[in-house]
Amino acid sequence: MSDGPLNNDIFDKNILSDGERIDDLQIHNCYIIQNPEKFCFGMDAVLLSGFAKIKKGETVLDMGTGTGILPILLAAKTEGRSFTGLELQAESADMARRSVKLNNMEDRIDIVTGDIKQASDIFGAASYDVVVTNPPYMNENHGIVNPHAPKAIARHEIMCSLEDVVGQAARVLKVNGRLYMVHRPFRLVDIMELMVQYRLEPKRLRMVYPYIGKEPSMVLVEGVKGGRRRLSVEKPLIIYNDDREYTDEMKRDYAF
Repeated sequence: MSDGPLNNDIFDKNILSDGERIDDLQIHNCYIIQNPEKFCFGMDAVLLSGFAKIKKGETVLDMGTGTGILPILLAAKTEGRSFTGLELQAESADMARRSVKLNNMEDRIDIVTGDIKQASDIFGAASYDVVVTNPPYMNENHGIVNPHAPKAIARHEIMCSLEDVVGQAARVLKVNGRLYMVHRPFRLVDIMELMVQYRLEPKRLRMVYPYIGKEPSMVLVEGVKGGRRRLSVEKPLIIYNDDREYTDEMKRDYAF
């Protein structure tokens, strides 16, 4: 992934609003529009795009798409048929649509402005093969500075809860459909309980560590709607080596 903005002069200036920039995703000549004063995608979304397994011809819903990073990465890297990004914040959804246009992906990606809590009403029950989500991590026990700020909405359970996300994913998924989620390890018990409650059987789990010997900072989880009880725990993913550089796996598989 790019460490900074491009020279935006090589693009149509009319595609950007005040404070926005275009970042190079360093995969298949793809780019994304972001506003660093509002919210930019993080490593968690990139790691989720590598963890999610999208098969040829499948339909994918990203719940809480932000500026569209997951649909763009997944459309670039997989043979999925269509990708839908659902985003509550109109400004972020608008940036996502412009990024889709910038990448000429309008035929595969659709951005919908709407509430995760109403996903099954918007799209219908059993309408997707796959759901991916990078939901807000923090609940009411973690301090919220400004409940109306875009960053706060993206990071805290202000507009939707973890149960809203899991429950709606279960409703929009077809039988044997798959949910892929990135979250924080301290919420793992909540995640597992809710997935089992909504019959999204946990099937794969991978912990992400900043360094060897440190506590994990992220967890990647796959669940299957109506799946049988069997969980596979994959080898840890280490982000940095002892020299504070990205590990070979991060460079090879995620373009860091």
